[in-house]
Amino acid sequence: MTWIGSGCFVTLAILFIWRVADLAEACSCAPKHPQQAFCDSDVVIRAKVLAANKVDVGNDVYGNPTKLLKYDIELVKMFKGPSEKIDAIYTPPISALCGLNLEVEGQMEYLITGKVEKDGIVYVTLCDFIEPWQSMSAIQQANLNQIYEMGCDCKITHCMSIPCMLNSEKECLWTDFFVDNNNGTQAKSFSCIQRTDGSCAWYWGSSPPEKDFLDIEEP
Repeated sequence: MTWIGSGCFVTLAILFIWRVADLAEACSCAPKHPQQAFCDSDVVIRAKVLAANKVDVGNDVYGNPTKLLKYDIELVKMFKGPSEKIDAIYTPPISALCGLNLEVEGQMEYLITGKVEKDGIVYVTLCDFIEPWQSMSAIQQANLNQIYEMGCDCKITHCMSIPCMLNSEKECLWTDFFVDNNNGTQAKSFSCIQRTDGSCAWYWGSSPPEKDFLDIEEP
């Protein structure tokens, strides 16, 4: 191979590596507290994944076929969502596009959050809150039934660097990043609940808040 040929090959190889790196970094998501994920989602379900298949869902703006990965699911429980039964979820076909890679054949149950698109399909990505059911704490599992919804008028603000500032009394500061990489005590055991005076505060546990907690006023 000539020097020019070798140079061209090396250049193409470098460009290919850059392109792969770009794709690998294309999916970037900010962490979400499970309550915030619940409140921001159209659909929150507990389900088993039965099968996966790539399906055509139309064409892009250039006329090229668009594919999504379709997961057939068995719905165990719906915590939030439409009245129609959900038997499938859709995700991008590769992780670089934030596509999910879930275990199939119904051996594992997942908590799945996602959006309902205009055509009625449930669309999920790596940026949604997707967790094996058994990996969640007992308090997280219980709070899906009522407590998280009670805090949907509050905002959980993710703190990643000190100092962290709150902009409103309706915010709770999430600081798990400094201890357990966003999967610490606040994520596993706390919810952000609005009190009688309109302010929001962290609340531990899965039982409905007592009146004493709700009636506390900020100084």
